[in-house]
Amino acid sequence: MKAENLLASASINIGVAMFILSLFSILKKQPSNAPIYYPRRISLNHHIFLDERFTFSRFLPSLEWVRRASRVSEGQILQQCGLDVLVFIRLFKFGINFFTVSCVVGVLVLLPLNYIDADRLSSQFHSVNSFTISNIIGGSNRLWVHLSCLYFISCYGLYLLYKEYKDIWLKRIQQLHNLRHRPDQFTVLVREIPFCNEHKAYGCCVDHFFSKHYPSSYQSYQILYDCEELEKLLIHGKSIRERIEKLTQQSLTNRYTRRSDSSKIEILKEMLQDVCHKIRHIRGEVMLSEKELPVAFVTFRSRLGAALAAQSQQHSNPLVWITGIAPEPRDVLWSNLAIPYRHLPLHEIVVFLLASLLTIFFAIPVTAIQGIAKFEKLRKWFPPAMAVQLIPGLRSIVTGYLPSVILNFFIYIVPFSMIAMAQMAGYISRSKKDIKACNMVFYFLVGNAFFLSLLSGSLLDQIGESFTHPKDFPGHLAGAVSAQADFFMTYILTNGLFGFSLEILQPGLFMWNYIKSHTWHRGKRKTAYLNSIPYYRIIPFVALSILIGMVYAIISPLLLPFLVGYLLLGYVVFINQVHFIQLAQ
Repeated sequence: MKAENLLASASINIGVAMFILSLFSILKKQPSNAPIYYPRRISLNHHIFLDERFTFSRFLPSLEWVRRASRVSEGQILQQCGLDVLVFIRLFKFGINFFTVSCVVGVLVLLPLNYIDADRLSSQFHSVNSFTISNIIGGSNRLWVHLSCLYFISCYGLYLLYKEYKDIWLKRIQQLHNLRHRPDQFTVLVREIPFCNEHKAYGCCVDHFFSKHYPSSYQSYQILYDCEELEKLLIHGKSIRERIEKLTQQSLTNRYTRRSDSSKIEILKEMLQDVCHKIRHIRGEVMLSEKELPVAFVTFRSRLGAALAAQSQQHSNPLVWITGIAPEPRDVLWSNLAIPYRHLPLHEIVVFLLASLLTIFFAIPVTAIQGIAKFEKLRKWFPPAMAVQLIPGLRSIVTGYLPSVILNFFIYIVPFSMIAMAQMAGYISRSKKDIKACNMVFYFLVGNAFFLSLLSGSLLDQIGESFTHPKDFPGHLAGAVSAQADFFMTYILTNGLFGFSLEILQPGLFMWNYIKSHTWHRGKRKTAYLNSIPYYRIIPFVALSILIGMVYAIISPLLLPFLVGYLLLGYVVFINQVHFIQLAQ
């Protein structure tokens, strides 16, 4: 990639990011947007100092939010949001600390060394490749400098990882010490309970089994029921009640429709009474006994007893009396508890096949994107592409900015697809589902956005040799790593500047709030939009950027300043999100 292509991509991304962040700083000052940008503080009944007078300063962009976010300490995050959010924020801090030192080493030592090589090709004088290690001839003594820098950066990274692990480990121990009396620490989840033919129920088996094998620590049990029908009735009853309240309010304000509204209210009240009668019928003992599931929560008198029961095999048949530590009540996915345990491997296989198919089909747009980035090769295969050169500056935008935008657009739907697949896998807690989705998204990004980008870029340059001479494939891949440095620079710019800017602006919530306040919710009190942190949508992308930085720290040091800026912006944005906007727990 030529320098002007990279400059075009950087200029567009920086300009768009500055516009979005300026718009955010203005919208944040408007009192009507407090439910969007201060929901956490509203939910905690904190007073928000927003000037409701019409002043000129309300419509001027500022960096006040950056200053506020930078003043939030780790202690505040740990106390208000929990350890998970602190680990999430420290991922950014680790990247900033590691790549700042790597950037200093790379820019001051390696980058001039790569550029001043005497055997540099003249055609690469104005190319980004002139700053990569590919500019050093084979067998040069200067490679010892690169090797020494690699050892230094690797040792520094290992030191930072050890320090991070030690700090988080100590905080985890302290957290367990402070939360010693949570109910889930005394509770065990039991699945695949045998059915008692004598009493035609599961519950008696649970009480008999644990009273016999854990007489000193067993306390009680709670069997689970299939309440899908009950849940539907509750949702239906809630909707009827809301309609009654709405019609009652309308009848008080509009006297012309009072009589018709009264008749509608009477009909809805009769429907609500019928729903309540069905709910009471389902909640009866006879009906509940027919809806029992072979799943129960068993409570123990001590944490030791619960831990022993959860980590022991209860029966010679490993598919009967399956025990494990119960998740927190707010973390349980109740619908997945109804899935038989023996069916879970089948769910895992289906999820694996779906993820594999998505990965395979995604190869098509990635290869097409690399075709746009490799304009010289594309011009030979598709001559009409030469029309791009007729407009000055358009080729720089098409080859420098457009490929990363298209790649990010296609990747945007991947996290939502993976979280849906993780839901199908049958995990019993939201935390396990999010961890599974994070892993699936990360493997997808490594396989497609990283390795497939390298391979497709290499195959476009030497499409025949990679198949006719498979032994030379590692060499082609090594050359492709250096050649694709410019593409990953533009990817990090787009994913960071554009992606993080949209993350803090919350355009979807803003538009939804605007539509609601000007249509059916006009005149009503606005409610705060509390959302949890979408770990599956953020952590894999940050981890991929850190992986790219580690790969290119020595190969192409010019990428490191972009990566440091990416992590700094992400750190400030998500400090603001967890402190003011999002519900962390």
